[in-house]
Amino acid sequence: MKAHHLNCGTMRPFGGKLVTGRGSYLATAELVCHVLLLETDDGLVLVDTGLGLGDVRRPGDTLARWWRLMSRPVLDEAETASRQVEALGYAASDVRDVVLTHLDLDHGGGLRDFPEARVHVSAEELAAATRPDKSGNDRVRYPDNQWRHGPKWVPHEATGETWFGFAGVREVRPDVLLVPLFGHTHGHTGVAVRVGDRWLLHAGDSYFFHGEMAPERHCPPALTFMQERMQVLPELRLANQGRLRELVRDHGGEVDVFSAHDATELRRHRTALA
Repeated sequence: MKAHHLNCGTMRPFGGKLVTGRGSYLATAELVCHVLLLETDDGLVLVDTGLGLGDVRRPGDTLARWWRLMSRPVLDEAETASRQVEALGYAASDVRDVVLTHLDLDHGGGLRDFPEARVHVSAEELAAATRPDKSGNDRVRYPDNQWRHGPKWVPHEATGETWFGFAGVREVRPDVLLVPLFGHTHGHTGVAVRVGDRWLLHAGDSYFFHGEMAPERHCPPALTFMQERMQVLPELRLANQGRLRELVRDHGGEVDVFSAHDATELRRHRTALA
């Protein structure tokens, strides 16, 4: 299996040091939508999709105004997973499976671009995202227009095996696993991918900043605020962050953990592949 680390949605919020921990407070920060594209023997697999063509072309249909003002997405069609798949010489129909950490608008926006793919997500997340009585944050984070086309949902229940001490792990395929990391949303998961003799763990929004995985953990105040604002299970989110730190500490030679929006982590992986 070959893994490509894609950025499927640059965001440039104001705040500089408050967001990235570096530079001026008045600078423009950079966040990304870190997506994995896996080349396998039987087609392509996407882990998350970032923003899609519909989001870029008609942002008002899916991306709430306050979210656009806060995140300041670049909205570049060339950054969508669809266009990056094509740039590698494939067609959208070559994507057989999409595996989602969760269904927030900046993670599932590209679903419409791969209508034939099976879409794997935790059953808890699918229920939360598609219930008809959404309110508050859920109405913004889960825009129905991103999946009004009727994706081929494959919900995974919270039962399964153990993986590096994490229970309830569900197998999408032998080399792609859903790892429960609830807290940011009710059904948030990590996605573990075996590449050669190592694992990649896409931890989604379990944390926002690479410094949160360090022994002396730290996170810039703007990102701390956003994590607390969007969390639904605070104690569980923090407990799972702690478990991820233990995973990095105890098994860093076997598992490479990264989050969805940290540009430093994305650059590190791209540099390693260069």
